[in-house]
Amino acid sequence: MNGPLLDPDRALSRALVRTVPDAVTEALADLGNVPVALPVLLVAMAYALRRGDRRGPLVAAVAMALVPALVIPFKEWTARPGPLEPWAAGYFPSGHTATALTAYAGAALLVAPYARRDWPLPLAAALTALTATGLILRGFHWPLDVLASLLLCAPLLLCVRRAVFYRRPSPGAGRPG
Repeated sequence: MNGPLLDPDRALSRALVRTVPDAVTEALADLGNVPVALPVLLVAMAYALRRGDRRGPLVAAVAMALVPALVIPFKEWTARPGPLEPWAAGYFPSGHTATALTAYAGAALLVAPYARRDWPLPLAAALTALTATGLILRGFHWPLDVLASLLLCAPLLLCVRRAVFYRRPSPGAGRPG
């Protein structure tokens, strides 16, 4: 594998890996595990459904279901080895980062219309950033693996945002009088 970004990616990874104790970075990386992140999204979906939002939870569920459909083909196509496991393949893009971003940001978007303050999105960003940081510092993923996942899942979240904040025009709006 070669390309203009791979050498800086490798250098950055070498400078960062294992600079923080493994117990800390593994706990952070685990925030991107499906058994950790998915329940957060499910609770937010149930809350939004209870508040009368049907479209947002449906689109969030579809977005989460699409994560493996987007990530797995890239992993197979690139077969990129891991920072600490050069014999293994399938590290690009990061499935844990994609899961964390989609679950936490999706949950935040579903809860945001009902929150009294603007805490859901910053909290989702922090959880996703902590996951990504843990993955990179522990050596589970290269920095570009994480960045690719963020970019890959952003359109999914734009769809969730649109579904949550979409407002139908009132009857008669836009009709000539």
